[in-house]
Amino acid sequence: MELKLGLPKGSMQDATFKLFEKAGWSIRVDSRSYQPVVDDPEISALLIRPQEIPRYLEDGIIDVGLTGKDWIEDNGADVHEVCELTYSKATRNAIRVVLAAGQDSPIEGPKDLAGKRIATEYVQLTERWLAAHGVKADVEFSWGACEVKVPVLADAIVVNTETGSSLRAHNLRIVDTLLTSTTRLVANHAAWADPEKRAKIEGLAMLLIGALNADSLRGLKMNVSREQIDAVVAQLPSLKRPTVSPLFGDSGFAVEIIIDEKEARDLIPRLKRAGAEGIVEYPLYKVVY
Repeated sequence: MELKLGLPKGSMQDATFKLFEKAGWSIRVDSRSYQPVVDDPEISALLIRPQEIPRYLEDGIIDVGLTGKDWIEDNGADVHEVCELTYSKATRNAIRVVLAAGQDSPIEGPKDLAGKRIATEYVQLTERWLAAHGVKADVEFSWGACEVKVPVLADAIVVNTETGSSLRAHNLRIVDTLLTSTTRLVANHAAWADPEKRAKIEGLAMLLIGALNADSLRGLKMNVSREQIDAVVAQLPSLKRPTVSPLFGDSGFAVEIIIDEKEARDLIPRLKRAGAEGIVEYPLYKVVY
């Protein structure tokens, strides 16, 4: 069994490789190669622009791939969505596909686009959005760098944004949001129907989700005397049950709990004041629910 995996080339590549490494797969690729080496004999990988992954999935050239919901919608691809993987090139936030215009532009909504020129990589998505609003406009494909085209080469643009910083840097403002998008693990229908490939895909999804779950969590363990155990446990988050084990020689307890990363900075001092000792915070690699 060989699973053909499409990995996104470009801005998402490094974040994707790091996620796979945390999930348990090492991926190496030469800077001039489009065929990464995966340390799993059952997986062969290709680096493909995320815009093209839905089409190659639909055509059966690859079995499974990672791409954005935005590109699935733009292609109108008939694929099986396995799971959502909420990560992006810089943060764990979703991206937005937005209509943007100049700060001084009179464009305030879709109705103002009638007869205007719109530059975008999302041609089909934009045309369907305009049609839904009953608006006819000239939508032209742009090879990226859409921001520099307003106002000389285009009246407005449709682009994806994570933070909006690039739009602001080019004196543009967001007029409307067409779509909110996150990364998805998607398969073609034939691969999903194959029992061996489906089992491999489901295992892949489980570990990738587990790696993402672990990103925002931390483990805490500590030693607590018998006299202080109630005071220490009272400080722990009420929705999480700690593991409490007796120490050798009846000298107290070992307490362990999983918490949100941001809780640690306030919780650790409180635990110390309540009597906990030997407090250790440690990272997690996978959390599978």
